[in-house]
Amino acid sequence: MTWRSDPGPGGFTLMEMLVVIAIIGLVMVLFTVGRAPVSPAIHARSAAEAISAALRRARSEAVMRNTSTQFTFDLGRRSYGWSGAPAEALPVDVSIALLASADEVPGQSLGRIQFNPDGSSSGGRIAISGNGRTWWVGVDWLSGRVSSVEKPR
Repeated sequence: MTWRSDPGPGGFTLMEMLVVIAIIGLVMVLFTVGRAPVSPAIHARSAAEAISAALRRARSEAVMRNTSTQFTFDLGRRSYGWSGAPAEALPVDVSIALLASADEVPGQSLGRIQFNPDGSSSGGRIAISGNGRTWWVGVDWLSGRVSSVEKPR
């Protein structure tokens, strides 16, 4: 049995380097091309969830602070928010419609839902649509309860 004391020059062969470069290239292609574009329906669902959560926070704030809170929709600027909170933008690829009592619609593109200290509200419903799918976010006038459902086709 012979032992070699000098293992020879170290490093990688050209074939090993080409295999590593090919694997890196394949992984980069999978990460950049493999992603599907986001559908307007996904944006609409996400907006419905965000609006529902914001309405619940506004109701909680009204009850905790024992004061009325105005939740405002600005359909012209495509935003919403409530007193004391920064306005949140709505996605541009969804359509929004607000159904509220006449005294809660101060302008053509403005609307609001008022939450009272006892938890009740002025009530209303917001329809968020994208790519043929619609979500309704409703606010019950008596209890102020916020619900969100997808409209059946």
